[in-house]
Amino acid sequence: MSLHIKNGRVIDPANGVDRVADVFVADGVISGLGQMPEGFRAERVIDATGKLVMPGLVDLAARLREPVEYRTSLQSELRAALAGGITTLVLPPDTDPALDEPGLVEMLKDRARQIDRLNLYPLGAMTVGLKGEVITEMAALTEAGCIAFSQADEPVLDTTVILRAMQYARTFDYVLWLRAQDPWLSKGGVAASGAYASRLGLSGIPTQAETIAIQTLLELQRSSGVRLHLCRLSSAAGIELVRAAKKEGLPVTCDVSVNHVHLTDLDIGFYDSNFRLDPPLRSQRDRDAIRAGLADGTIDAVCSDHNPVDDDAKLLPFAEAEPGATGLELLLSLTLKWAMDANVPLLNALAHVTSSPARVLAASSPDLPACGRIGVGDVADLCLVDQNETWVVDRKTLLSQSAHTPFLGLELPARVCTTIVRGRVVWEKTV
Repeated sequence: MSLHIKNGRVIDPANGVDRVADVFVADGVISGLGQMPEGFRAERVIDATGKLVMPGLVDLAARLREPVEYRTSLQSELRAALAGGITTLVLPPDTDPALDEPGLVEMLKDRARQIDRLNLYPLGAMTVGLKGEVITEMAALTEAGCIAFSQADEPVLDTTVILRAMQYARTFDYVLWLRAQDPWLSKGGVAASGAYASRLGLSGIPTQAETIAIQTLLELQRSSGVRLHLCRLSSAAGIELVRAAKKEGLPVTCDVSVNHVHLTDLDIGFYDSNFRLDPPLRSQRDRDAIRAGLADGTIDAVCSDHNPVDDDAKLLPFAEAEPGATGLELLLSLTLKWAMDANVPLLNALAHVTSSPARVLAASSPDLPACGRIGVGDVADLCLVDQNETWVVDRKTLLSQSAHTPFLGLELPARVCTTIVRGRVVWEKTV
C-alpha cells in the first residue's frame, strides 16, 4: 500500500530530525520525506496534523508467553504492543519450554509469520533448559532465527560455564544478553535491601547482588573478548561500573526497565504486589542514577520488560506474588512522562526507545533490516502519536491479557493513534 502521511511533526532521533513534513510510503519503505517522489500516487492519505510521526518503538524485552504457555496469547500481546506504538520486539528465551532447540524457535517464528503484524526477534537460551549447566548449540539456534543468547532471569552458578559460553560466542561473533544478579545474594529476596524492606519485614536483595555479578561478567568479558549486553540494571553502583567499562572501551551496552525510571522502593506502599518486580525497585538515589545514566548515554535503551502475570499468581501476599508487570502499552507514555518530569528534550528521550535500542539490535545481528529511524529507503515502521491527549491506566481498557502494573490509576500523556509496520496500517485507535 502507498501512504501519504501529511502535516505531521516528524521526530527521528537517529537523524536528528524534528520538523513538520509529509512522509510518503510505497512498497513497505519510506519513498519520500518532505517532497513527494516523482510519479507517487497515494492509495491512502492520513492527516497527521497536530500529531507526532515517529519511528515505531523498539522494545528489547517483552515476554509473550509463547510458544505453549496458556496464560496469554501471542495475538493479544501483539495487539497490545501495536497499541503502544511498538513495531519491533525482542523475546527472552524463558518460555515454557525454553528456546533451547531450533524446532521451538521455528515454531515461534512460524506463529509470528501467520499473524504477520510485528517484527519479532527471539533470543536463544545460552544453556540447555536455562539450567546453567550445558551450553546450547548456538550456531543451530542462530540458523533458526535467534539474534543473540541469554539466560533471561535464570542464574548460572558455575562461572566456568559462563566463560565457556563467552568463548563460544566470541568465536562466532555472537552477543550475550545477560542479567547481572548474583544467585546467592539474591536468593529468597523479594525487595531491595534497606530500611524500608526491613520495616515491612521483607527479605532483601542487596545492591551487591548486581555489582558483584557485573564485575564478574566484565572480568570474563576482558578475558574472552565477547560482546555483552547487560539487561535491566537497577542500581547506581551498577550503572557506574558500566560507565567505567565503556570508558575503558569494552564492547558493552545496557538497558533498564521503564518501571525503574519512575519508581522507588517506597512506592511499594502497604505490600502492593503490583510493585513486585525483578529486579526489585531500589532507592531514590538509584532511580536518580538511572535517569542520569539515560541523560549521559551510559544506558543505551529503555524497555517495557513486559511480563504478563495472571490474577492467580499476582493477587497474593507480596512475598508470594510472582514478579512482573504489563508494559507494552505504557512504554511510550512513561518515556514521555519522564521527559516532561526531567526536562529532557523530546529527541533525546525518544532515542532511548527507537534509535538506541535499534543500534543494540543491529550490533547483535547486523543482517536484520534497519529499524528505529525515518529516512528515505528505510523500512516504514512508524507510529502516529497525539502528544496532547492524556489517558488513565485502567485494567478494563488495557489490551494485554494481564492488567497488573504499578501504574494503575495514573494519568499519562500521549496516545498512539496509528501504527504502521512495513508500510501497512496494522493498528488504529477507534475511540
